[in-house]
Amino acid sequence: MRQELHRLHVGTHGKGLVSITRAVLDWVAATGIETGLLTLWCRHTSASLTVQENADPTVQEDIARYFEALVPEDPTRYIHDDEGPDDMPAHLRTMLTNTQLSIPVADGRPVLGTWQGLYLFEHRRMAHRREIILHIIGS
Repeated sequence: MRQELHRLHVGTHGKGLVSITRAVLDWVAATGIETGLLTLWCRHTSASLTVQENADPTVQEDIARYFEALVPEDPTRYIHDDEGPDDMPAHLRTMLTNTQLSIPVADGRPVLGTWQGLYLFEHRRMAHRREIILHIIGS
């Protein structure tokens, strides 16, 4: 049984989904671990992780619209606004999604469905540099 740890840095361009699939697949392959468990951890309170459709970009547009309606940037709704009107909505969106994913690894690859991709979900308007911790345990 072995373990490996990696820090993946991801640049965002503001709100939206950023694919991290290729970077994660490449890192897992480089570890040489054939069977195990991969954990991804987002070290932020205003960004999250998700497994989502990777073929049709309109899925991402619909997700963005849904979250704008679900958690609007309305300054009359929130007390916390230390970093601007998108601050508290970003925290709420993170809370409603995931900061951690666990994915089985088989045959040296994360076990993803045909149309599944891994994404960092940026909830802030401004560009950010995000850090995701990748941890794999297996043999």
